[in-house]
Amino acid sequence: MSAARKPRVLSGMRPTGKLHLGHYVGALVNWVKLQEQYDCYFFIADWHALTTDYADTSRVKPNSIEILLDWMAAGLDPEKCTMFLQSHVPQHAELHLLLSMITPLGWLERVPSYKEQQENLKEKDLGTYGFLGYPLLQSADIMMYRADYVPVGQDQVPHIELTREVARRFNSFYPGPAGPVFPEPQPLLTPAAKLPGTDGRKMSKSYNNFILLSEPEVSLRAKLKPMVTDPARVRRTDPGEPDVCPVGDLHKIFSDKETIAKVYAGCRSAGIGCIECKGWAADSIEEVIRPMRERREKLEANPREVWDILEAGSARARQAAEATMQQVREAVHISGEFEPPPDAAAQGS
Repeated sequence: MSAARKPRVLSGMRPTGKLHLGHYVGALVNWVKLQEQYDCYFFIADWHALTTDYADTSRVKPNSIEILLDWMAAGLDPEKCTMFLQSHVPQHAELHLLLSMITPLGWLERVPSYKEQQENLKEKDLGTYGFLGYPLLQSADIMMYRADYVPVGQDQVPHIELTREVARRFNSFYPGPAGPVFPEPQPLLTPAAKLPGTDGRKMSKSYNNFILLSEPEVSLRAKLKPMVTDPARVRRTDPGEPDVCPVGDLHKIFSDKETIAKVYAGCRSAGIGCIECKGWAADSIEEVIRPMRERREKLEANPREVWDILEAGSARARQAAEATMQQVREAVHISGEFEPPPDAAAQGS
């Protein structure tokens, strides 16, 4: 890593539409902090969306805009980080192709999420080359920007290890004239908060148990009213335990210390009912998402400016990607420059 630049961070999200609190707690809060310390590249992974949703691509582009709106509403600043669209940087596809020539098939088949997604998405035909190779496309995404760190949860660490293996293999086959072309990225573990959805399971769009970052206050309160609570608290007079209650988990993430203290005291003594507790949780969540909702509304009023930000970020990303690919092509000996063989040069003299 050059001493002249900040350490570089790379991460991305698939364009699934508007983001929910799970995305915020699991990634965005951390990204907003990272942009102050690192040279951050954050990309919308629209090619990755095709690995599972290739049969209907009509929502990929509009969903990409929805994600960018939420990123900026949450605090990502185009003056502090580079936000771009994966498909607008064609060098990703070129590097992915070259890496696919040297990556053993077994490395891809052993990635834990490969079989997990096949099991979880049985309604889709995932027996495709693109799905098998998506972890390698992730590796190309990371290696393209010579990322030093990749912010991930513990479950994503195997993807980073695959990238490290691929980088080592490439550097072994194709040592650059000035040293290894690719650094080996390190995982930057994101603290994992337990964020339940309204049904108590992990918050997810597939479960329809989510709260959007742009959720209107009326809708937020309506979604929380029927939320599951401590199953042992059947009657209003029964004491409860916030540590086994999904609403208690929301308080731990979004409420201040004073509110959390009231929740523990009131729930354990049956001094408060679950409806009151849910109302306090809604108050706390509304305090967090109201500023994001308001910023998003302002951004939505100028869609051309939002798209221009994405295009400008993509242009910066292409410049950085092309600098990498020039070194890659030279190392693989497929650069555009003609170099006569040494014996031909000697004969000419």
